[in-house]
Amino acid sequence: MKRDFKFWMLLLLFGMPLLFLAFIAGLYFIPCGFNNDCSQAALPEIIHTPIPTLIPAAMPVAQTGGGGSGGGKCAVQAMTALEAWINAGYPESEPFQFTDSNGASCQATFADIQVLFNEGNLWYAGAPACITCHHSNVAAASANMDLSSYAGILAGSRRASPDAKGNDILGGGVWAQSKLNEVLNLPSGNALAMPLGRPPAAFPPGGPIVLLGQQVTGP
Repeated sequence: MKRDFKFWMLLLLFGMPLLFLAFIAGLYFIPCGFNNDCSQAALPEIIHTPIPTLIPAAMPVAQTGGGGSGGGKCAVQAMTALEAWINAGYPESEPFQFTDSNGASCQATFADIQVLFNEGNLWYAGAPACITCHHSNVAAASANMDLSSYAGILAGSRRASPDAKGNDILGGGVWAQSKLNEVLNLPSGNALAMPLGRPPAAFPPGGPIVLLGQQVTGP
């Protein structure tokens, strides 16, 4: 019994290092063969994932202006544009002329002016669109006034019914006498200041700068 124990201890002491060396040698020689560059290795074929040719990105060409007779959009204060439109007789389809904040000659149509009534966040950050309160349902609209269409604007305020004519808000074509000019120029501390709920000094006199119409370069 003692002799068997001694034999197995010696076998364990000398056999473990040999087994360890054999394991390390196997890790190298089995996949690479008996050379230093692994040229005899029986490795599986490498399959490369194909990468398609990338299509170069291209930015769209910037468009400026609205026609051969003009340049780009005009930067103008909102009330300057309204004043020009009203003083020109508030046309529905014909263009009217104005001078923008940079002194450039410009023209626009009612479609440009309508944006001033239809878009929110225009007069100041968080401002509701004018048509939020002044909509086509004149019975429920504020001041019984519809600013959502050309016909509604011409029909005026305080209308008894959708077919009725109300009070003129365009001053008969004179901006200085128009109701629009009056309510937009109320002191910002006034509870009725328009656009509704505007904070003090929400925009400078003349209103915010907007981009509308187009520059005209010719007569």
